[in-house]
Amino acid sequence: MPAQQPAATAPAAAPTLERGAIGTGDLVFFVVAAAAPLTVMAGAAPVAIGMAGPAVPLGYLVAGLLLIVFAAGFTAMSRHVRNAGAFSAYIGRGLGRPAGAGAAYVALLAYNALEVGLLAAFGHFTAAAFADLTGVRVAWWLWALGGLVAIGVLGYLRVTLGAKVLGVALVLEVAVLLVLETGILAHGGGPAGPDLTVLAPARLAAPGTGGMFVLAIGAFVGFEATALYAEETRDPARAVPRATCLAVAFLALFYTLTTWLIISAYGADQVQDLARGPGGTDLFFTAATRFVGAPSADVMRFLLVTSAFAATLAFHNAATRYGYALGREGLLPRRLGTVSARTRAPAVAVLAQSACALVTVVLTAVAGADPYTVTFLWTSGTGIVGVMVLQALAAAAVFGFFRADRRGLPRWRVVAAPLVACCGLTALTVLVCRNFTLLTGASPGVNAALLAPLPLAGAAGVAVALRIRRRDPAAYTRLTTVDADRD
Repeated sequence: MPAQQPAATAPAAAPTLERGAIGTGDLVFFVVAAAAPLTVMAGAAPVAIGMAGPAVPLGYLVAGLLLIVFAAGFTAMSRHVRNAGAFSAYIGRGLGRPAGAGAAYVALLAYNALEVGLLAAFGHFTAAAFADLTGVRVAWWLWALGGLVAIGVLGYLRVTLGAKVLGVALVLEVAVLLVLETGILAHGGGPAGPDLTVLAPARLAAPGTGGMFVLAIGAFVGFEATALYAEETRDPARAVPRATCLAVAFLALFYTLTTWLIISAYGADQVQDLARGPGGTDLFFTAATRFVGAPSADVMRFLLVTSAFAATLAFHNAATRYGYALGREGLLPRRLGTVSARTRAPAVAVLAQSACALVTVVLTAVAGADPYTVTFLWTSGTGIVGVMVLQALAAAAVFGFFRADRRGLPRWRVVAAPLVACCGLTALTVLVCRNFTLLTGASPGVNAALLAPLPLAGAAGVAVALRIRRRDPAAYTRLTTVDADRD
């Protein structure tokens, strides 16, 4: 009797992102930490106040309400699309694969720009805080490089560790702002008390609101992280919609309340001039010293550093997941679409993203450019406009996805809400681009150079998708369709 041949061993499946590692709370931490409330308020809100004065609280509220409308359709689609490419996967399903590929390239560019800008801001804030507290000046780029190493390590380790770091940073930065708000109210709310006229709709007609909306919309950038992590989330059909709505609603109310109180603290009639003048970027620290005490201002400076670090980590994670998704689908080198067998993190994408950030820090340092007014504001402008374009396209994609079959969902959620959001976001994007110089302070040529990469990246993505369609139709049919429950 012939000996039995050993059974063939099936090849081991390639490791994927870790399933079920993230819960609703972790998602909220990723979203709100990416928004970086303290960085937005203490680091960016004074710039917005200098642009539009008392219109700022209403600007944050309008931006938040528009994004809540957008989230209604966005989260409806999240039940059917679970892909680390998030916006690009949604756009591919609703508007076609070439549009999805173009959106993926825009998203990768936008999130890279946001991360490298925040890394420069982290170095700037850390250098300033260290000098204030110790009297010792250390070059900002050394702090940025140290932060880059720490972020790269955390990005390479298990995603749950990053969530814990973000959660701690978030609780502390929200707490210090709540202490400031309590102090302002305890002292009567400012020279004229809490000023409700700040919330009058007529305020939005003030000059400078176009530039202000860059920062207002940018304050919410990152809430798509709920969808980015869908492949790693427990019960994503419930967790993603819940986390998205909780995060956007919290941020809208918190930003509105905080900026309203800080404007009331100085007086609506003079706060814009103060924000534009010497020391205008210190509005929050000065208010903390006056209404709470000097130690609170020191604590706020320290927590501004941790806030910027947390936001940089969150955007680093987001960018690496886009890189992973593009590599997995062949839109970029497939090596990017691999993960570490030990940590289940997109290891190659983490290294590539870290290299991009390193190049930006080195170039800024060698050029002698200001890390805040140049690197942070310029790259943030590019990134925010890119995300706004993606949001508008994603809203249109939700309508396209459900147009033939609403799948039992109400018409207001999958027809009315996405159309309203698309129109609103498109209008704001045009307004922002027309007033882009208010944010960057740069010449028209520089502004054009900052915005031009976005349509070029989109066109490149479309071209790559069309080339794949010609050369490998089977691979083309898989674009934007790799879902967590199918791969």
